[in-house]
Amino acid sequence: MNNKQSLQERVSTSPETKSPTQFSSEYWFDDACILDMDYFVKTLSCIKEKGVRADLIGSIIAHYASKWLPDLSVGDIGQKGMNQFQGSSPESVTTSWMKKRFFVETLVGVLPPEKDSIPCNFLLRLLRTANMVGVEANYRAELEKRISWQLDQASLKELMIPSFSHTCGTLLDIDLVIRLVKRFVSLDKEGAKSGAALVKVAMLVDCYLAEAAVDAHLSLSEFVALAEALPSHARATDDGLYRAIDTYLKAHSGVSKQERKGLCRLIDSRKLTPEASLHAAQNERLSVRAVIQVLFSQQTKLNHHIDWSTSFSGLRSPSCATFDPPTRCLSKREMNVQQMDIRRLKEDVYRLQSQCNAMQVQMDRIAVERKKSFFKWKKFVFRKGVEEEEKVEDERFGRQTPTDMDTDLVKGRTPHKWRKSMS
Repeated sequence: MNNKQSLQERVSTSPETKSPTQFSSEYWFDDACILDMDYFVKTLSCIKEKGVRADLIGSIIAHYASKWLPDLSVGDIGQKGMNQFQGSSPESVTTSWMKKRFFVETLVGVLPPEKDSIPCNFLLRLLRTANMVGVEANYRAELEKRISWQLDQASLKELMIPSFSHTCGTLLDIDLVIRLVKRFVSLDKEGAKSGAALVKVAMLVDCYLAEAAVDAHLSLSEFVALAEALPSHARATDDGLYRAIDTYLKAHSGVSKQERKGLCRLIDSRKLTPEASLHAAQNERLSVRAVIQVLFSQQTKLNHHIDWSTSFSGLRSPSCATFDPPTRCLSKREMNVQQMDIRRLKEDVYRLQSQCNAMQVQMDRIAVERKKSFFKWKKFVFRKGVEEEEKVEDERFGRQTPTDMDTDLVKGRTPHKWRKSMS
């Protein structure tokens, strides 16, 4: 009871203005990391009664969990505490897992109701451990709900939770991430999240897709489902999505032509940067339609840049004299840099156009050759059919020479072959 009383006294005498980082560095924090779980819950209840902030309560829980369960620790600082948690005598794996399950369920039960009181990365580690030891579904649902609320604060390393289900063929739990993303998108539709948070989640999802695409067991439907879980306006650029699709096509060489076209439709060529567009135009793994769309998109951007430049410099027709220039005039150096960028982009588009024209000429040549071969084959089949028909008639009526026909006329008999026509 002395530890409990000293802890309560220190919390009550601590000023409310201190931040969680200041509290985490104080020595009284270690007093909260007691061995008995029930005793910790009672102590935490007494701390809550003192009116301590929710973020401080969350810091105490995270520190306690990291000390006594290494799976929830960022580093190896919890190994010593875990040895004390397990005891000096060895125990079976089942007993250890039952302790971990009870530990995780108890921690989820004492989490503060405030949504931002616990760091998202700690919740992800807690969810990973919960899935590993088979925690009850309601506890896992509570963790997923909390993580979805602050998914924009998650890191890629913690989001890559392995799949512990024997029925799942992938290494990562793709279905879990799809549920988290869809729930976050629903929050965005309700106005609970800002657009900047949605952009962060889109970047996180694209990086996750690029890592998961290496898995040979990742199905196309799972990849597309996660990519389409975000709305189109969530991605500022499609460079990350293009990188993920290119990685998937590289790791799955057996993708059919139709599946390749379906993947390429996920990319908006208008939202690719010039570097990504240049790489996509020379990528043989993409469909021809996707490459042509990238070329046209870059040419359209170039035309807009040229129109804006000529309008600003006053080189257009007098009908455009009402153009409203920007509030700040560009310097001569900035104009030169802009002209160089436009010239470089124009050269890139011309080079891509030449490559596209060469591909089109080659495709036309292949089409002409196929057409010629088709007519040759048709003529050959027709000639063969005529020869076979003549051969059948000769076998039926017999081939007659002019001498034979005269003999038949002398005898007063019409040849079999011409009897019908004469009549």
